[in-house]
Amino acid sequence: MNDRTWERHASGWSVWSRAATLPVLVAAIWLHTTVGWVWSTAMLLAVVFWLWANPRLFNPPRRTDTWHAKATFGERIWLNQRAVPIPAKINGKAIALSLLSGLGFLMAIIGAVGNEITMTIAGVLLTYGAKFTFLNVMVKLYGEMQNAHPVYKSWLRTPENDNSPTTAKKTNAISRS
Repeated sequence: MNDRTWERHASGWSVWSRAATLPVLVAAIWLHTTVGWVWSTAMLLAVVFWLWANPRLFNPPRRTDTWHAKATFGERIWLNQRAVPIPAKINGKAIALSLLSGLGFLMAIIGAVGNEITMTIAGVLLTYGAKFTFLNVMVKLYGEMQNAHPVYKSWLRTPENDNSPTTAKKTNAISRS
């Protein structure tokens, strides 16, 4: 993804709608016994297209001081660790959680192919648990690294507060003129 796509991916709409995709993916596989592999594959391709298109569809967020935006920034920093090193402890946690999420995903897929409800649900829960824990680690990573590089620092935007003392002074000066 380029910088513009990453900026759009920091949108809450992008993060949360993408997170909701896993059950749809699992259902597409699960339904192969009902609708056949042709329709199941068509549904899977639609999900894959959605996952590709998702970070490109939504407008960039007006504010980036939210949990989901910081999680996205942390992921960018984690992926950029060759250029700007990150704390080894956080990297170790991120790798372990990614592997755990991958294991859960594999369980969910195998369970869906075999129509094994217990394995499918356990896999989905493991995937979500590990992924959201990973995203919490990414928020922490962003917090630790936001000042490590000028680009990282520039990602954080908050809307101007109309009630702040500096804004009130500007407003009063404008209204007097």
